[in-house]
Amino acid sequence: MNSMNISNWKIKRVSDGTYYDSSVPGSVLETLFRNGVIPDLFVGDNEKYALSMMEEDFEYEAFFDCDREVFESRKKELVFEGIDTIADITLNGESLIHAENMHRTYVADVTEYLNEKGNVLKVYLYSPLKFIRKAYEECRCDGSEDAMQGFAHIRKAHCMFGWDWGPRIPDAGIFRPVTLRGFNEARIDNVRIHQRHEDGKVYLSLFTDKEILEGCEGAFIDVTVTSPEGKETVAENYQTGDELLVDDPKLWWPNGFGEQNLYTVTVTLRMEGHIADSVQKRIGLRTMTLTRKKDEWGESFSHCVNGIDIFAMGADYIPEDNFLSRITPKRTRQLLSDCKMSNFNTIRVWGGGFFPGDEFYDLCDELGLIVWQDLMFACAVYDLNDEFEENIHCEIRDNLRRIADHACLGLICGNNEMEMFVKDGLWVSSHKQRADYIKMYEYLFPKWVHEYAPDTVYWPSSPSSGGAFDAPNDDSRGDVHYWSVWHDNKPFTEYRKHHFRYLSEFGFQSIPSMKTMETVMERPEDFNLFSYNMEKHQRNSSANAKIMQYMQATFRYPGDFDTLTYASQLLAGEAIRFGVEHFRRNRGRCMGAIYWQLNDCWPVISWASVDYYGRWKALQYYAKRFFAPVLLSCEETSTVSEGILVNSEKTAFTPAIRLNVSNETIKERTLTVEWELRDASGKELSSKTTGLETRGVTQVKVSPLTSVWIQEKHFQGIDIYSTYASFRAKEGDRVVSEGTVLFVPAKYFCFEDPTLKVTAVSDNQITVEAGSFAKNIEIRNENDDLILSDNFFDMNPGSRQIEVIRGNLKGLKVRSVYDIH
Repeated sequence: MNSMNISNWKIKRVSDGTYYDSSVPGSVLETLFRNGVIPDLFVGDNEKYALSMMEEDFEYEAFFDCDREVFESRKKELVFEGIDTIADITLNGESLIHAENMHRTYVADVTEYLNEKGNVLKVYLYSPLKFIRKAYEECRCDGSEDAMQGFAHIRKAHCMFGWDWGPRIPDAGIFRPVTLRGFNEARIDNVRIHQRHEDGKVYLSLFTDKEILEGCEGAFIDVTVTSPEGKETVAENYQTGDELLVDDPKLWWPNGFGEQNLYTVTVTLRMEGHIADSVQKRIGLRTMTLTRKKDEWGESFSHCVNGIDIFAMGADYIPEDNFLSRITPKRTRQLLSDCKMSNFNTIRVWGGGFFPGDEFYDLCDELGLIVWQDLMFACAVYDLNDEFEENIHCEIRDNLRRIADHACLGLICGNNEMEMFVKDGLWVSSHKQRADYIKMYEYLFPKWVHEYAPDTVYWPSSPSSGGAFDAPNDDSRGDVHYWSVWHDNKPFTEYRKHHFRYLSEFGFQSIPSMKTMETVMERPEDFNLFSYNMEKHQRNSSANAKIMQYMQATFRYPGDFDTLTYASQLLAGEAIRFGVEHFRRNRGRCMGAIYWQLNDCWPVISWASVDYYGRWKALQYYAKRFFAPVLLSCEETSTVSEGILVNSEKTAFTPAIRLNVSNETIKERTLTVEWELRDASGKELSSKTTGLETRGVTQVKVSPLTSVWIQEKHFQGIDIYSTYASFRAKEGDRVVSEGTVLFVPAKYFCFEDPTLKVTAVSDNQITVEAGSFAKNIEIRNENDDLILSDNFFDMNPGSRQIEVIRGNLKGLKVRSVYDIH
């Protein structure tokens, strides 16, 4: 099969006939920005220009000559991998396609219409805003109040119409390549690979869809399976469905559990002794199921890979940019590599965006990241008529056939949050909408998943207990979204009251780097948390006040915006740490902690741990520590855990620590756990002067995939305002996990000036020195784009070496909680 990409595109603004040079992949708004028609839509309140522009229609045009090999093919097809969204497509004046779904691949037979020279291809894009308004007038389908009314009527990334972290920039365009392909005899339309694992052996069965042109006979399939080491297993004249034994199989494992071994499967279509077409796929040999078993707490819920139940550790992924053509393989690789570096083993692709490109799943295969894949339905009800059903059927078919064989694919989920909302009657305006919910997510979708990805687990909604509106946010089974810490203003310790089986959403907002905010603020006065432009970059209406509410509970009032940014990031890190450490301490009962959210689609105050420009917030460093394969954590008894405020009538309690080791590896670990009480300077307290046990050393063996408690220690009578506990776990001489804990909020602790000093030892190493105890040490460079082996960490007096992963060492700065004032 021969193919060529269509290039040399222009965009016409239909209202005035003006043409602009453009590109594919690309978009209308990006083209208008590059041509100076509109300003940067991320700056200030410039998104208003997006809304005015998208009231209009635009037309892509390409003039091209056809490659001779394609033109001389017996059959020619035009393929659109991504059209956003409502479009009519013509070639040389002939109508080919009417598109109404950005999640689909559109293919048209152009054999009769294609010229060798002087072809004219046009894609007329209709205003998405006019479309959703008209559709909503005809049929009321409601959804998230953060998005524009009517957004559910168009099969377009919902978040483009606004979300509580995203702008209202409903762009349009051609965001993936446009290709001409030609073939003479036959082509492979699709290959699905089934694995059977038995007694340490793996058998592959291939199911191949092919198209053979009329008059052609004698098509044969050959299959070559190439191991990670390059060893080939060849099956000639392969018959669809036959089993092929893979000798000495090398299994694929999630990050932290083993190697990400990948095999290449090459399927070749032969016609009369020559190759007519071939397809290559990379697969990982593994079983991937969902464990749901009745137990003493309800029903378990966990990913099971190669027979091992995995504690899922990761975050929720949203589109990396509001302008889809800016999402490059290089950018995605950096983001997902940062996830692996931070000990993730799971990514949840959220259902209000769009299906990522092939490179996303390839990278998750390579990096060992299990993908929880939502289908693209979120926070809305839909009108399930015949036309809509056919549209979404094609959408799900196209995407499942594309991603089904990826090693990383762990689960297909029907929607985000709709079972919970429909059960409660939110956004539902008729009995039909409730019935349509059941038909879509509990009849049609599981049927289609079984047809196109039969080896993949289907889950009806997130959160869910399994469907049928049966307690979809139940603590004791299924997956849960928990937002009482944040939306309901509950303290961080509230997580400890719950033992969710799998927590797939929970989060806490923070402000990104000053350097990030400087790209979208226009004036110095904008750097006030409650300024107009700052609140235009905060899409959750009460969130800035909420950040400050939690701030007053934890830290002193920051004296400038830069310090406020730092302190807000510490709040987010601490909030999620409280949750994850608690859930990992209860491994077996709890089997997943997927926080909201990994990334941003523009520069914004949000729940993300990595901001729009790839800068790590404090939460990403916290995640690297609390997702460590071997984690030592502390469940402390403090004024915070006991709910004691500064003016409480009853203030008596006994400060205590209770340490726990979580081992999320398949090896037994022999560890030395050390702890000590220290004063504010970092000096160890003496049992002679305190009359208490002030230090301890415990040898502990931790079995694979378990957590172990270490005896609780009480400290009656200590000065809680100037005493803290320091702890670490060692494997041999190497510290594998460490931390500190206060017994009062940081704002009340009597920190001493740690006289921090940071020195660049080389281009890839930094030394940090502290004269006294320093909490949450942050190291920055001039551009605030350093990625380090550790950051925002606690430190007893002394020095520490930190490795530089990315970024230069120009203008190094360092600060700690002592500097929040």
